[in-house]
Parts: sequence; structure tokens; C-alpha cells
Amino acid sequence: MGMSPGDDDVVQIQHPTKPSDPFIVTVNCPDKTGLACDICRIILDFGLSITKGDVSTDGVWCYIVLWVMPHSLLLPMNDSYLKQRLQGICPPCLAASFYLIQQPSASSPLYLLKFCCLDRKGLLHDVTKVLSKLELSIQKVKVTTTPDGRVLDLFFITDNKELLHTKKRQDETCKRLNDVLRDSCISCELQLAGPEYECNQGISSLSPVLTEELFQCDLSDNEVRSQALSPDMTKLMKTKVTLDNSLSPAHTLVQIRCADHKGLFYDILRTFKDMNMKISYGRFSPNTMGYRDLDIFIQQKDGKKIVDPEKQSAVCSRLKLEMLHPLRVIIANRGPDIELLVANPVELSGKGRPRVFYDVTFALKTLGICVFSAEVGRHSTSEREWEVYRFLLDEKCEFQLTGCAARNEIVNRVRRTLMGW
Repeated sequence: MGMSPGDDDVVQIQHPTKPSDPFIVTVNCPDKTGLACDICRIILDFGLSITKGDVSTDGVWCYIVLWVMPHSLLLPMNDSYLKQRLQGICPPCLAASFYLIQQPSASSPLYLLKFCCLDRKGLLHDVTKVLSKLELSIQKVKVTTTPDGRVLDLFFITDNKELLHTKKRQDETCKRLNDVLRDSCISCELQLAGPEYECNQGISSLSPVLTEELFQCDLSDNEVRSQALSPDMTKLMKTKVTLDNSLSPAHTLVQIRCADHKGLFYDILRTFKDMNMKISYGRFSPNTMGYRDLDIFIQQKDGKKIVDPEKQSAVCSRLKLEMLHPLRVIIANRGPDIELLVANPVELSGKGRPRVFYDVTFALKTLGICVFSAEVGRHSTSEREWEVYRFLLDEKCEFQLTGCAARNEIVNRVRRTLMGW
């Protein structure tokens, strides 16, 4: 349920005095479970990084201050629309006493964007970039290259602005795509998704070997070897998580020291959200030599601190795992071809991680690698649901795909782009 009229002041965005300084985003509204997580997810979706932050709540009212920066100073920040998106997830002020029993808003309609065009390097990222600028969220993707060099793309999308049902918005979307594709565009259609969505919900089956490597808890041998190419990877192994019950009579203090990465606060807060932990206070310190320190006071769902040693161990282990593996990136053989696979956890609410497809296609474009086919879908293991991105790489490209060093370079470039390194 979104904000009611007259609640415009619950979200404030203060502009910096210098371009190199951060914007200050302040949210002051009734609390709800997972609100801080949802806010950080939107910040990530806008391509912004959180330099530091404070979260405070008494269980009824929430006060959040985040200092945010665009990942690139060349990218303008649409603060008015960011404010609108943040207001949309805040409970109404008039219903502060009843926020716990609010019903979730209806999900956005799903649309199918289908277009056919001539293939070229960077095509997939260029299309993804247009959709991102239009505030269209990609839910599923199916991309196929035909033998005659044509590409058939199926993008299942939702509109963050909730305007895609209008002819004006549909025409704008097709025009923006045509402007990018130019003469290579053969056809472009946009319509409500029908039965074809059900046929494309899953992904091609993963072999047991791929499943084990992609969803395992420990670093694979390939990832260990790749650390020689990416010193930042070794930082992930140094995550420290401690729990302290001595500083508060009602809360458990969770102290985290870990390597910084894009979406770090979202990853931590979604972990607490999925574990049904309530955050009463949190302070996120600025980046210091690539590391972050976080102090977070939490309670269990019943309002009590965590005293059971097994539960304490479970919280520490889960947080360390999420810091070690916020995203999974591997390369594997698929018959005679080479496939890049990326996976990220899905929230219990069903939400996936923002901007993954955008970042992966950008990394491949910078390497000069063409994508022969791509698909995005969900895969469930015994413990959780995952969003899986599969890219069949075209060997007819500038980048040589053969050899261990080349594959490690691809994995590192994709991972570093996803992690903001």
C-alpha cells in the first residue's frame, strides 16, 4: 500500500552542494516489516550506491537516512521519480496503527515486448539500457539468434510507472527502441503477456554438475583460481560477523565487517527480512579501504533477543554466506558451446535482484563478446529459490573464449561489474 495524499514529506531528497558529494535521502514514515530492505532495493535499482546510512525504528515509526551517489557522475539522478518510488512503498501516515495488517498492492501487469532485428555486438545491452531508462523492469527474457543473423527477443516486462497500458507509453517504448536499433529493426510489438509467459517461466534444465557448482556454499576451484586475477575476491573470505547480547536488554547487536560491494546493504537487509528478524537500529559506516563496518540491533519476530546458541550460529553463517556469495558466476561447456551462468537469491517475497541483466550484458559488451542466446528464469533448490541468467556466448567475436585464462577473465569482468569493483 502506498502513501496517501498529503504524505509528501515522508521522503525528502537533499541535493549536494558539490557534484562529488552524495545526495541525502530521508524517509520518515510508519514502519513495516522489511521496509529498509525495500528502500535499499529501490536505491540499487536506480543505479545508486549507498555511501553510509542510519536506520532507526521503535516498531511503529521508522526513520531512515541514506547518503547515496550515482555509480557514475555522468549519469543524472532522477530524484523526483526516486522520491515517487520510495513513497510508493511507505505505509500511509494515517494508518500508522494498522500497518501490520495492510494488504499488499496488486502486482503490476506483465507485458511482452517482442522484436526482431539484425544481430550486432552490444545489441542486448543497448536494448536493456533503453528499458532501464524507461523504468521498465525485466522479469523474464528469451533471446534467440537465427542462422541468418537475425535476433528474436522476448522481454517480459513490468512498468514501474504503471503507464504501459496507455498507447502513449507503448509508442514511446517502441520509438526509443527503434532509435537505438535503427535500420536493423525488423519488427517491434508490445502487448499484455498471455499463455506464452507460462511457457517461458522456467529455464532449460540444469545438469546435476552445474547445479552443484552454481548453488554450492563454498568457493569452487575455478573461483579460487580466479582470485589470482581478482585480488578483491580474497576480501570476501575475510567477512567477520559477531553477535553481542551484553549491550542491550532487549536487542542483539550484530556487528559485521566485510568487503564493500554494490548492493551490500540490500544483501544484508534482505537476509534479515527473509529470516524474519526485526531491525531496531542500524548504522552503516563509510567505505574504508574497501571494507565496511555495520552495527545493527535486531530482535526476533517475538520481540526477543537471540540467546539460543544454535540460532546465533545460524544468523552468523547465513550472513557470511550472503557476503561470500551475493551472486554466483560460472562458465561451463554446453555441448560444443560455452555458456555463462549467473545466479542470485530470490527474496521470500518473490523479488529478484535489480540490474543483474543490465550489468552482465554491459560486461560482455565491454569485452566484445556477442550473445548467441540468453534466457532468464527461476530455479528452486531444497533451501531457496534462485534467479538464473544463462548466456550462450558466440565464438565469432573479438574475444577469444578458449582457454582457462580467457574464461577466468570473463568470470572476473562479469563479477566485478556486478559487485561494483
